[in-house]
Amino acid sequence: MGRVLVACEYSGIVRDAFLALDHDAWSCDLIASERGSNRHIQGDVLEILHDGWDLIIVAHPPCTRLCNSGVRWLHKPPKGKTLEQMWHELDEGAAFFSKLWNAEVPHVAVENPVMHKHAKARIENYQDPAQIVQPWWFGEPQFKATGLYLRNLPNLVETDRLTAPKSGTKEHKAWSRVHRMPPGADRAKERSRFFPGIAKAMAEQWTPIINQTEMRRAA
Repeated sequence: MGRVLVACEYSGIVRDAFLALDHDAWSCDLIASERGSNRHIQGDVLEILHDGWDLIIVAHPPCTRLCNSGVRWLHKPPKGKTLEQMWHELDEGAAFFSKLWNAEVPHVAVENPVMHKHAKARIENYQDPAQIVQPWWFGEPQFKATGLYLRNLPNLVETDRLTAPKSGTKEHKAWSRVHRMPPGADRAKERSRFFPGIAKAMAEQWTPIINQTEMRRAA
Protein backbone atom coordinates (compact mmCIF):
# COMPACT_ATOMS: atom_id res chain seq x y z
CA MET A 1 0.00 0.00 0.00
CA GLY A 2 1.05 3.62 -0.45
CA ARG A 3 2.09 6.59 1.64
CA VAL A 4 -0.80 9.05 1.86
CA LEU A 5 -0.66 12.58 3.25
CA VAL A 6 -3.93 14.33 4.08
CA ALA A 7 -3.08 18.00 4.38
CA CYS A 8 -5.14 20.65 6.15
CA GLU A 9 -7.08 18.07 8.14
CA TYR A 10 -7.50 18.04 11.92
CA SER A 11 -10.46 15.63 12.07
CA GLY A 12 -8.69 12.55 10.68
CA ILE A 13 -11.76 11.57 8.62
CA VAL A 14 -9.92 11.17 5.30
CA ARG A 15 -6.76 9.84 6.93
CA ASP A 16 -8.65 7.10 8.75
CA ALA A 17 -10.46 6.04 5.56
CA PHE A 18 -7.07 5.27 4.01
CA LEU A 19 -5.72 3.70 7.20
CA ALA A 20 -8.67 1.31 7.10
CA LEU A 21 -7.29 0.00 3.80
CA ASP A 22 -3.78 -0.45 5.27
CA HIS A 23 -2.15 2.61 3.72
CA ASP A 24 0.62 4.44 5.55
CA ALA A 25 -1.63 7.46 5.98
CA TRP A 26 -0.99 10.67 7.92
CA SER A 27 -2.88 13.91 8.47
CA CYS A 28 -1.26 17.31 8.93
CA ASP A 29 -2.65 20.61 10.15
CA LEU A 30 -1.58 23.68 12.09
CA ILE A 31 -3.92 22.59 14.90
CA ALA A 32 -3.85 19.39 16.95
CA SER A 33 -5.64 16.21 15.96
CA GLU A 34 -9.26 16.17 17.03
CA ARG A 35 -8.97 12.44 17.77
CA GLY A 36 -5.61 12.57 19.51
CA SER A 37 -4.11 10.30 16.86
CA ASN A 38 -0.41 9.50 16.67
CA ARG A 39 -0.91 9.59 12.89
CA HIS A 40 -1.24 13.37 12.92
CA ILE A 41 1.54 15.89 12.26
CA GLN A 42 0.89 19.29 13.79
CA GLY A 43 2.75 21.89 11.78
CA ASP A 44 3.28 23.42 8.34
CA VAL A 45 2.49 20.89 5.61
CA LEU A 46 4.91 22.62 3.23
CA GLU A 47 7.78 21.36 5.37
CA ILE A 48 6.91 17.69 4.68
CA LEU A 49 5.73 17.85 1.07
CA HIS A 50 8.83 16.07 -0.22
CA ASP A 51 8.89 13.16 2.23
CA GLY A 52 8.12 10.43 -0.30
CA TRP A 53 4.32 10.51 -0.53
CA ASP A 54 2.41 8.59 -3.20
CA LEU A 55 -0.77 10.61 -2.80
CA ILE A 56 -1.50 14.02 -1.30
CA ILE A 57 -5.09 14.91 -0.49
CA VAL A 58 -5.67 18.47 0.60
CA ALA A 59 -8.91 18.16 2.51
CA HIS A 60 -9.64 21.83 3.00
CA PRO A 61 -6.96 24.43 2.18
CA PRO A 62 -7.61 28.06 3.14
CA CYS A 63 -9.98 29.20 0.41
CA THR A 64 -11.66 32.38 1.67
CA ARG A 65 -9.80 34.65 -0.75
CA LEU A 66 -9.81 32.17 -3.67
CA CYS A 67 -13.46 31.22 -3.98
CA ASN A 68 -16.11 33.02 -6.01
CA SER A 69 -18.11 33.89 -2.93
CA GLY A 70 -15.26 36.02 -1.60
CA VAL A 71 -14.37 37.98 -4.74
CA ARG A 72 -16.45 40.98 -3.62
CA TRP A 73 -13.98 41.67 -0.81
CA LEU A 74 -11.28 42.42 -3.40
CA HIS A 75 -13.22 45.51 -4.41
CA LYS A 76 -14.80 46.53 -1.12
CA PRO A 77 -12.94 45.11 1.90
CA PRO A 78 -14.80 44.02 5.03
CA LYS A 79 -14.74 46.22 8.10
CA GLY A 80 -11.28 46.35 9.68
CA LYS A 81 -9.44 45.32 6.50
CA THR A 82 -7.86 47.25 3.64
CA LEU A 83 -7.83 46.46 -0.08
CA GLU A 84 -4.08 45.95 0.17
CA GLN A 85 -4.60 43.31 2.85
CA MET A 86 -7.27 41.53 0.78
CA TRP A 87 -5.03 41.26 -2.27
CA HIS A 88 -2.07 40.20 -0.14
CA GLU A 89 -4.16 37.40 1.39
CA LEU A 90 -5.24 36.37 -2.10
CA ASP A 91 -1.59 36.14 -3.18
CA GLU A 92 -0.76 34.05 -0.11
CA GLY A 93 -3.70 31.70 -0.65
CA ALA A 94 -2.89 31.22 -4.33
CA ALA A 95 0.79 30.56 -3.57
CA PHE A 96 -0.14 27.94 -0.97
CA PHE A 97 -2.53 26.22 -3.37
CA SER A 98 0.13 26.28 -6.11
CA LYS A 99 2.75 24.58 -3.94
CA LEU A 100 0.36 21.78 -3.02
CA TRP A 101 -1.05 21.36 -6.52
CA ASN A 102 2.43 21.24 -8.10
CA ALA A 103 4.09 19.07 -5.46
CA GLU A 104 6.40 16.39 -6.85
CA VAL A 105 4.02 13.59 -5.90
CA PRO A 106 2.46 11.04 -8.31
CA HIS A 107 -1.14 11.80 -7.37
CA VAL A 108 -2.75 14.95 -5.97
CA ALA A 109 -6.32 15.82 -4.98
CA VAL A 110 -7.30 19.24 -3.66
CA GLU A 111 -10.76 20.05 -2.33
CA ASN A 112 -11.72 23.65 -2.99
CA PRO A 113 -14.73 25.68 -4.13
CA VAL A 114 -14.89 27.11 -7.65
CA MET A 115 -12.41 29.97 -7.89
CA HIS A 116 -12.70 33.49 -9.28
CA LYS A 117 -10.56 34.71 -12.19
CA HIS A 118 -8.00 36.55 -10.02
CA ALA A 119 -7.21 33.35 -8.12
CA LYS A 120 -6.97 31.26 -11.28
CA ALA A 121 -4.50 33.72 -12.80
CA ARG A 122 -2.19 33.40 -9.78
CA ILE A 123 -2.05 29.60 -9.57
CA GLU A 124 0.76 27.83 -11.37
CA ASN A 125 -0.52 25.23 -13.88
CA TYR A 126 -4.10 25.99 -12.93
CA GLN A 127 -6.78 23.57 -14.11
CA ASP A 128 -10.50 23.73 -13.51
CA PRO A 129 -11.85 21.23 -10.97
CA ALA A 130 -12.18 17.76 -12.48
CA GLN A 131 -15.59 17.37 -10.86
CA ILE A 132 -17.96 18.80 -8.28
CA VAL A 133 -19.56 16.26 -5.97
CA GLN A 134 -22.21 16.34 -3.26
CA PRO A 135 -22.22 14.40 0.03
CA TRP A 136 -25.69 13.02 -0.74
CA TRP A 137 -24.22 11.18 -3.74
CA PHE A 138 -22.28 9.13 -1.17
CA GLY A 139 -25.02 8.32 1.33
CA GLU A 140 -24.89 11.44 3.50
CA PRO A 141 -28.02 13.61 3.78
CA GLN A 142 -26.26 16.94 3.37
CA PHE A 143 -25.82 19.62 0.73
CA LYS A 144 -22.35 21.01 0.05
CA ALA A 145 -20.91 21.31 -3.43
CA THR A 146 -17.35 20.03 -3.16
CA GLY A 147 -14.94 20.81 -6.00
CA LEU A 148 -12.16 18.27 -6.55
CA TYR A 149 -9.02 19.36 -8.37
CA LEU A 150 -7.42 16.07 -9.45
CA ARG A 151 -4.00 15.26 -10.89
CA ASN A 152 -3.39 11.71 -12.14
CA LEU A 153 -6.55 10.48 -10.43
CA PRO A 154 -9.93 9.40 -11.84
CA ASN A 155 -13.15 11.18 -10.97
CA LEU A 156 -15.06 9.71 -8.06
CA VAL A 157 -18.06 7.55 -8.88
CA GLU A 158 -21.08 8.05 -6.65
CA THR A 159 -21.69 5.14 -4.28
CA ASP A 160 -25.06 5.70 -2.62
CA ARG A 161 -27.10 8.47 -4.24
CA LEU A 162 -29.93 9.64 -2.01
CA THR A 163 -33.11 11.38 -3.12
CA ALA A 164 -32.71 15.07 -2.38
CA PRO A 165 -35.64 16.70 -0.56
CA LYS A 166 -37.65 19.51 -2.11
CA SER A 167 -36.64 23.09 -1.43
CA GLY A 168 -38.51 24.74 1.42
CA THR A 169 -39.21 21.54 3.33
CA LYS A 170 -38.02 20.83 6.85
CA GLU A 171 -35.83 18.02 5.52
CA HIS A 172 -34.24 20.36 2.97
CA LYS A 173 -33.33 22.76 5.76
CA ALA A 174 -31.76 19.89 7.72
CA TRP A 175 -29.69 18.89 4.68
CA SER A 176 -28.51 22.51 4.41
CA ARG A 177 -26.96 22.45 7.89
CA VAL A 178 -23.49 23.46 6.65
CA HIS A 179 -24.77 26.57 4.88
CA ARG A 180 -27.12 27.51 7.73
CA MET A 181 -24.53 27.40 10.51
CA PRO A 182 -24.82 30.51 12.68
CA PRO A 183 -21.80 32.79 13.21
CA GLY A 184 -19.48 31.62 15.96
CA ALA A 185 -15.92 30.81 16.95
CA ASP A 186 -16.09 27.29 15.49
CA ARG A 187 -18.08 28.06 12.34
CA ALA A 188 -15.16 28.00 9.91
CA LYS A 189 -13.72 24.91 11.56
CA GLU A 190 -16.99 23.00 11.36
CA ARG A 191 -17.70 24.08 7.79
CA SER A 192 -14.32 22.66 6.76
CA ARG A 193 -15.05 19.23 8.24
CA PHE A 194 -14.86 16.56 5.52
CA PHE A 195 -17.58 14.03 4.75
CA PRO A 196 -16.98 10.34 5.66
CA GLY A 197 -18.89 9.05 2.62
CA ILE A 198 -16.68 10.97 0.19
CA ALA A 199 -13.55 10.02 2.16
CA LYS A 200 -14.49 6.31 1.96
CA ALA A 201 -15.05 6.60 -1.79
CA MET A 202 -11.65 8.26 -2.20
CA ALA A 203 -9.89 5.48 -0.31
CA GLU A 204 -11.68 2.64 -2.08
CA GLN A 205 -11.59 4.05 -5.61
CA TRP A 206 -8.08 5.50 -5.56
CA THR A 207 -6.34 2.58 -3.83
CA PRO A 208 -5.92 0.64 -7.13
CA ILE A 209 -4.25 3.71 -8.68
CA ILE A 210 -1.84 4.01 -5.75
CA ASN A 211 -1.08 0.29 -5.93
CA GLN A 212 -0.26 0.56 -9.63
CA THR A 213 2.20 3.35 -8.85
CA GLU A 214 3.81 1.17 -6.17
CA MET A 215 4.12 -1.77 -8.57
CA ARG A 216 5.76 0.36 -11.26
CA ARG A 217 8.19 1.72 -8.70
CA ALA A 218 9.12 -1.79 -7.53
CA ALA A 219 9.57 -3.17 -11.07
